Order: sequence, then C-alpha cells, then structure tokens
Amino acid sequence: MAAELFPARKLSTVQQYQQQNLSNNNNTVQGCNWQGLYPSIRERNAVMFNNELMADIHFVVGPPGGTQRVPGHKYVLAVGSSVFHAMFYGELAEDKDEIRIPDVEPASFLAMLKYIYCDEIDLCADSVLATLYAAKKYIVPHLARACVNFLETSLSARNACVLLSQSCLFEEPDLTQRCWEVIDAQAELALRSEGFCDIDAQTLESILRRETLNAKEMVVLEAALSWAEAECQRQELQPTIENKRLVLGKNIYLIRIPAMALDDFANGVAQSGVLTLNETNDIFLWYTAAKKPELKFVCKPRKGLTPQWCHRFQSCAYRSNQWRYRGRCDSIQFAVDKRVFIAGFGLYGSSCGSAEYQAKIELKRQGSVTLGVAIINYFSDGSSKTFPVFFEHPVQIEPDTFYTASVVLDGNELSYFGQEGMTEVQCGKVTFQFQCSSDSTNGTGVQGGQIPELIFYA
Repeated sequence: MAAELFPARKLSTVQQYQQQNLSNNNNTVQGCNWQGLYPSIRERNAVMFNNELMADIHFVVGPPGGTQRVPGHKYVLAVGSSVFHAMFYGELAEDKDEIRIPDVEPASFLAMLKYIYCDEIDLCADSVLATLYAAKKYIVPHLARACVNFLETSLSARNACVLLSQSCLFEEPDLTQRCWEVIDAQAELALRSEGFCDIDAQTLESILRRETLNAKEMVVLEAALSWAEAECQRQELQPTIENKRLVLGKNIYLIRIPAMALDDFANGVAQSGVLTLNETNDIFLWYTAAKKPELKFVCKPRKGLTPQWCHRFQSCAYRSNQWRYRGRCDSIQFAVDKRVFIAGFGLYGSSCGSAEYQAKIELKRQGSVTLGVAIINYFSDGSSKTFPVFFEHPVQIEPDTFYTASVVLDGNELSYFGQEGMTEVQCGKVTFQFQCSSDSTNGTGVQGGQIPELIFYA
C-alpha cells in the first residue's frame, strides 16, 4: 500500500552512495575519477559521509555492547561544529586516532553527520530526542532547531509529559510552553498516557503543582499512583501501597484530595489505603466539621482553563417553518492559525417553548478522520441563547488544516438558527476561518444555520 501511495523515485548517484554509506559502514568510493561525477562541492562532500576514503578520525559511538565505528574527516566536521573545531584544531586538540562517544546513539550520531556532510535533515520519531541530544552536545544549532520543530509538530497528549521532561533537560522554553498547553488542555489524556509513568520526579512535581491542569482530582491521584508503581519497579521495590507513598514523598500532598467531591473521597480514596488513618479522619472532618483541621494537602480546587467561545453569527432568528432536523446533519468546516483544543460546540435550541434535545456531535480532520464523537442530552428553555455541549476530552486542532464540525439533533423540530455568518472570526490571538461543508445536509453553511459557536482552549 505504501508503494502505491508513494511510488519509488529514482535515486541520484549521490543519494545511492548515501544509502550505501548508512547501511554499509566503511564503504569506499571506487574509481580514480569519482570527483568528476558530481558537479557541486555539496555532492562531493555527501559522498564522503560515513566513508573510509581519506578518513583521518574514527569514532566508536554508542554504549558498551552496542557500539558502531564511524569514519570521519576532521576538516568537514570542524566546518560543521564548533565543538569538533575545538576538538581537532583548538589549543587542546585531540591527538587520538579514535574517539569514544558512549553517550550518543549510533543512529543519532549518523543523523548529525549526515546533516554536516550532506546538508540534509533526516529525522524519525524513534530517534529525534537522541538526535537533539547529539546536536546540542556538538553545537549544531540548525539541526537542533529542526529536531525541536519536529517534536512540536508531533506533540500530543500521548507524549506531552515525556517531552516536557526532555524540553526542560535540553533548555528549550518554546517546546516546554507547547507541552504545557497540551497537558493543561488535555490533562486527563496526558495523565493516563503510558509516557506519564516514565517522567522523572521533578517533572511529576511540576505537573502536580500545576494550577491550570484541566482534570478531575481523582484522575490526578490515579496517575500519581501509576507513576509510583513504575518508580517502585525502577528502584527494585515491591509495589505495595507503603512503597508507593515512599517514592511519592511530599508529592502526595500536592494532590488536592480535599477538593474532591465527598462521594469520590468516601467511596474511593478513603478506602484505597493510600492515606493514613489520621489523614483520612482529618479530611472527613474537613468536609463536615465547622472547625476544620489543618491539612498538609492543598485544599483549593485547581483553577483549570477558562474556555473561549468563537461566535460565527452576528444574529439569530426563527420562522414558523424553520429550523427543522429530522435526523439530518448540520455541518461546517473551519481552520485556525494557531493550535487550539476544541472542547465542544454551542448549539441553538427550541424556538417554540422548552424542549429536550439529543445531540450527536462529531469533529473530523479534512472531512474524513474522526477525532471526537459524543452523544449529549441538553435542555433548551425556549430562549434564543446557545447551549454548550462538550466532548469527553478536548480535541487538538492544528493550524492551517480544515476540520469539519457536525451535529445531528433529535428533538423539537423547530429551533432558532444563525444569520449574517462570517467567513473569518478573530478570537483573542486565534483567527478562525469558515467554509461550507459537503457533509451538511440540513442547510447549515457559512451564512446561516446551526453550530453557532465553537468552544475552545488556546
């Protein structure tokens, strides 16, 4: 299937050499006039990538048991990296023929050399962090920036916590900020991801302290206990509740247990064994007593994120024979210029008295890939105001791509509808663009119809 979607293109001679040099270490150029095959210095340098011909330095790259011997050319390396320049031509230049680099993965070291020799950036998800480490270590800033851009593009709730930890390690504040945006908006997905259990204790503490975390506190507790179980394994401890408390340390008090609903506490946390008897008793008193005890736990609920509303109509109306539903789909396409997280839609309700509605809402990328679906009941009081309906988790929306918002309503057939729609709406720092959707079978478009609002975090 991949071959059908992406037909193989004929490689140039220099690209063939690059592929050979990556797969066959110590490859050498054959022929006495190979230089004449390549018209540019870039192509001739590319031939020397990972090539024994004229190599005047060798690197033994990788940890013990997983090393690879890589040939290099001091002049080319020094031109590409100030660290290599100091290593080979500085006052404390190396006089060794072989340099050991145990802290860099061979594949990532070769990716860095490919950039230095060939001026090509070749990144993949499995090795981009290791390549970023190599680029930082040897001060190859353009490659490092490309790695960060790759990580920002692939950022999601699944990997945001791990990338947060790494972005702090690599001192990349822009990537750190992007990670926090994802973690805040999609906190429950991020906390339940496998990668959350792999973060270090300092990153765990920063997440547990986060005021804008958009998650139920029970989910925060469950995530912290999952992390503690993984940490017990890393420290070769039995994952007992006592050892989980031990590895969590003071971080346990950053979980806002007193801010939970009383039912959640009584039926969950109080019976889990994670708290001492005194802690359990004091928190029960905190819920019920007039004179509340002092607690080590943070007691105030998190502020979470404040949703923003994109209003795409300038007015609404109703007529005696509109707006009817009968199971048909109302749909609109939109795009944004910055990453946002769609939490839900604002919908119109009945125009002839109060009524119950069932709404199936859906969000798709470019009209085909479903990103979120929810079925929600809401009550319309007969007014012209809108009524919010939400997805279970906010959906991440990337810039400069069109997405389709759809709703199928079941309820009172006659409702309000929007008029004087706008093709472009500015909401704070985010610009929304709207266009008609081919999925819309009930009349909704840019100028009028349903789905008057998109509810989002930015």
